[in-house]
Amino acid sequence: MIGYIVRRIGGGIAVLVAVALMVFVLFESLDSDAATVMLSRTGGGDPTPEQLAALRAELGLDRPAPIRFAEWMFGFLHGDFGDSLLSGRPVGEVLLGRAGNSVTLAAITAALLIPVALVLGLVAGARAGSRTDRVISTVALAAESVPSFVFGVLLVATVALSLRLLPAVSLLPTGAGPWSRPEILVLPVACLVIGLAPHPVRMVRAQTAEVISSAYIRTARLNGVGGVRLLVRHIAPNAVSASIHPLAGSVVGLIGGVAVVETLFSYPGLSQELLRAIEARDFPFVQSAAVLMAAVGIGVYLVADLLAMLVSPATRLLFTKGRI
Repeated sequence: MIGYIVRRIGGGIAVLVAVALMVFVLFESLDSDAATVMLSRTGGGDPTPEQLAALRAELGLDRPAPIRFAEWMFGFLHGDFGDSLLSGRPVGEVLLGRAGNSVTLAAITAALLIPVALVLGLVAGARAGSRTDRVISTVALAAESVPSFVFGVLLVATVALSLRLLPAVSLLPTGAGPWSRPEILVLPVACLVIGLAPHPVRMVRAQTAEVISSAYIRTARLNGVGGVRLLVRHIAPNAVSASIHPLAGSVVGLIGGVAVVETLFSYPGLSQELLRAIEARDFPFVQSAAVLMAAVGIGVYLVADLLAMLVSPATRLLFTKGRI
């Protein structure tokens, strides 16, 4: 297993380098840089070549692109993400302040999303063709067909504006954390769970139905195994192991889903700061944020691979024989 983990980590590092290069090349291909944006905002007109040259020298944008990329990469590997061109503050400090709110939102959503998807999928798959299965499958398919931001708008219109049960926007006082006003998290979390749960629910249901129809389960039933014992010891491990990657995909999808929800509910997370940084051509901030988000996605899939190996009886057998 150690060799497998080392190979996956090596592949993940290669992906992160590719992401960093891609973001850098895209920034270099833009028709303006941070100096142009900053002078246009402050001067109210087109900056002169002299002003641009002076500010680019001050920001370090006058150096060759490969040198700037190498310096950023060297600093990133040593835990120094550089300074934001927009605010002048260390990128790590800005990321830490904003990412904490986004991580809180994503963690609560994942803690609800995974058990909901597993329970509904197992219940529907264990009773394939029944009324319960048809209801769960129909609702999941309908929810998967609608963009998550539509559910957000509906939740705001009904729960917040009509019923006045929860706030319509998730604003926070400066310096306050989301736990100081937990009610602002309810609608964003509900929107994310409704938008991301349908796909893994359908995948878990399909895998459960397939496992139940297999010869292995028929043999277990002939040997007198049934009820909860059959579901917990034989059906669930095989169905869940095959459904871990769809669940991991939904967790990784939180990166994009959180960005949409934060914008919809005006939640002070990382996405607002990232949009401002992109608009301002703040390369150090955008580059660092993109690589860190890619690292999170790679880490989630690596954990999913390991969990699938540990849960699956067939994979455990391969491990004992030394084939993995």
